[in-house]
Amino acid sequence: MSKRDYYEILEVPKDADETAIKKSYRKIAMQFHPDKNPDNKAAEEKFKEAAEAYEVLSDADKRAKYDRFGHAGVSGQQGYGGAEGMNMDDIFSQFGDVFGDSPFESFFGNRGGGQRAQGQKGSNLRIKLSLTLEEVEAGVKKTIKVKKRKTCTTCKGSGAKDGAVKTCQTCGGSGMVRQIRSTFLGQMQTTTQCPTCHGSGSIVVEPCTKCRGEGRTIEEEMIDIDIPGGVEDGMQLTMRGRGNAGIKGGPAGDLLISIEVKPHAELKRDGNNLIFELYLSFPDAAIGCSVDVPTLSGPVKIKIPPGTQSGKIFRLNGKGLPSVQAYGKGDELIYVNIWTPRKISDEEKKILEKLNASPNFKPQPSKTEKGFFERMKDYFA
Repeated sequence: MSKRDYYEILEVPKDADETAIKKSYRKIAMQFHPDKNPDNKAAEEKFKEAAEAYEVLSDADKRAKYDRFGHAGVSGQQGYGGAEGMNMDDIFSQFGDVFGDSPFESFFGNRGGGQRAQGQKGSNLRIKLSLTLEEVEAGVKKTIKVKKRKTCTTCKGSGAKDGAVKTCQTCGGSGMVRQIRSTFLGQMQTTTQCPTCHGSGSIVVEPCTKCRGEGRTIEEEMIDIDIPGGVEDGMQLTMRGRGNAGIKGGPAGDLLISIEVKPHAELKRDGNNLIFELYLSFPDAAIGCSVDVPTLSGPVKIKIPPGTQSGKIFRLNGKGLPSVQAYGKGDELIYVNIWTPRKISDEEKKILEKLNASPNFKPQPSKTEKGFFERMKDYFA
């Protein structure tokens, strides 16, 4: 069964701004929320569908990819997040952003359905990863060392020495407390994390000596990161569950990888294209020559035809960068600049004056010849 269009799901036009998208999602989420529609699988599916659509359309980067490539552009990206694979915990974690921390946290809070709540989720871990253009072109596997909070190996995360815990009296061991609240939606039963045991259902009698009752220790870990080809400066990749360990059995946070692309000595990036500025002497441009130009895969010799004008653009097909979400590669564009010497000798001046007297050296642009801006427009159309 094919997926519905995300804009159609949230009932907004394709040019809707962030405020309109959030407002529409709030309305749909309230309409199909499981607490208002108990045991209604159809409503639950609509609730999940709206959450998936909002996760993409509320993120500028994901929305741009979706607008360009559709669902294929935001499908699971080899462990780097995306809209697929969302569970109810992921969905409810959005509510703080959409509804704020006050009323809806108490209305819809942690929905346990009688099950023990998990402990507190671990915090995200953020790192910056520097790449060369060569690494961006090929894609690369990096192994990094990070210092993070990991589950204590002595107490297995319980925080208790030799398992010395007792049942929490506040929640009776469920990790959850329930209340009936009167809201503008009517009376609603809310289920929230127990404030005494923080969802674990138990209280530590004697703390673990290794982690001092926290259930976590600070350790170093080696992490392998597969960076796809074509990533851009400032792009953020997410590795689910590779951040700091959770508290009292809570899920681990995420590892957020911020990409930083180092400047190249000779090439500049423009989207998936690379740009090289080639400086030619006047004689070489007039007579023609062969020159080596740099590419990410090594020097390439190109032929400069006689009479090449300043502003001419040569294209090396497929010598650019790959796209993260699409097939194919960009090109390398070679911009020709005719170098004019700032100082010349008396002898050189005489030679140039003699050449300048020749009618052939008078500017004679063809009416059909395109100017610089027209050529640029053609290349990037």
